[in-house]
Amino acid sequence: MLKKVLFVLAILLSAAGGCYAGKMASSLDLMNRDTGKTISDVDLGDIQVTSDTDIINILLIGSDTRAELGSEQWGRSDTVMIATMDNKHKMLKLTSLMRDMEVEIPGYGIQKFNSAYAYGGPELLYKTIATNFGVSLDGYATVDFEAFKDIVNEVGGVDIELGETEANYLNTTNYIRKKKYRNVSPGWNTLNGDQALGYCRVRKVPNVKGTNNDQGRTERQRMVMAAIFDKVKTMPMSKWMKILDVVLPNITTDVSNSQIVGYATNVVTMGTTEITPYRIPVEGYYDGRSLHGNGSVLNLNMEANKNFLQTFIYDYDGKSDLPGATTEVAN
Repeated sequence: MLKKVLFVLAILLSAAGGCYAGKMASSLDLMNRDTGKTISDVDLGDIQVTSDTDIINILLIGSDTRAELGSEQWGRSDTVMIATMDNKHKMLKLTSLMRDMEVEIPGYGIQKFNSAYAYGGPELLYKTIATNFGVSLDGYATVDFEAFKDIVNEVGGVDIELGETEANYLNTTNYIRKKKYRNVSPGWNTLNGDQALGYCRVRKVPNVKGTNNDQGRTERQRMVMAAIFDKVKTMPMSKWMKILDVVLPNITTDVSNSQIVGYATNVVTMGTTEITPYRIPVEGYYDGRSLHGNGSVLNLNMEANKNFLQTFIYDYDGKSDLPGATTEVAN
């Protein structure tokens, strides 16, 4: 759920400037590099995808890699988002892909979307996105739970509004792992890393906006993303570099240092730090049902959601009508 890291990282790198160039290079080397296939090397075979040289799509994966997962090499993808740098429309876009979607996973048949990462890591997750939604990707970054907690703590916590039911749920369940932090209150709270992580994982009670289930959960993640982004933008360069040193060792990516610097430059030349959010599936274009052996799933109008996602990524200018799109931004 630290998907915001890619955009935050871009702002940090691009704004730091010349006197921090050496430090930035050493900080980027702290990231774990995927020694296997990069996203660009994945053989999609006959899968048809849309691409555009003015659009950069980075797959962002929040992975549950805790020890109790046992034999699963990668863990389930707790959160999947597509971060888009849209140079055509001068926009930064962030799309949440809900984990309970019923999709075709190549080689595994109909499964929950979040199973793809557990079965085959970033490569199979990309093939699954390409198969179902026809979107091309240019790279990926994975972040685990510890990195999420670290960045929240490094920015001094995030300011989040909680409803009464929501606060009570967090205080009486194990979503906040450490009992000593189960002391949140209705209204505005400054959540530390453990509290923010617990908040982002909740989906059994409505959030302060009244949104429930996985829809509410992904909305919580976007609200935390906005809160982190707001904090980072006001910090001095020295603090940015400290955040990078803490967070980067918990990131695995196939994006090279030079590519990251190039993407950061793109963000600056766009002249915007606003992130336009989106979510697939779009409200009104799916329903719930039970999938044998997999519990409740989201049964999508696949053709409609595929068209919506492609339109949002490649053609949406922030003004035209698009189901599920909003004029609100995470700024």
